[in-house]
Amino acid sequence: MNSFDIVKTVRLTEKGTRQGEKFNQYTIVADRRATKPQIRHAVQELFKVKVTKINTLNVRGKFRRQRTSQAGQAPDWKKAIVTLKE
Repeated sequence: MNSFDIVKTVRLTEKGTRQGEKFNQYTIVADRRATKPQIRHAVQELFKVKVTKINTLNVRGKFRRQRTSQAGQAPDWKKAIVTLKE
């Protein structure tokens, strides 16, 4: 897997913005098969920053219902909270 496959996008939320300002942490949507060292290497390579710590968690997809009562489910995904060096 290359770096573009591992790091899918950066999530921008209110909580994530506060974490960025206060703790220098950013939330990234990563590939579900990626490990912490792979995510660390990909973030450092793509964004040219120094990563000090990574916390990961697997987020279960929510159940969704359509108007015609067809049930579906959003896909599962991996969240990585990346702490950067000052």
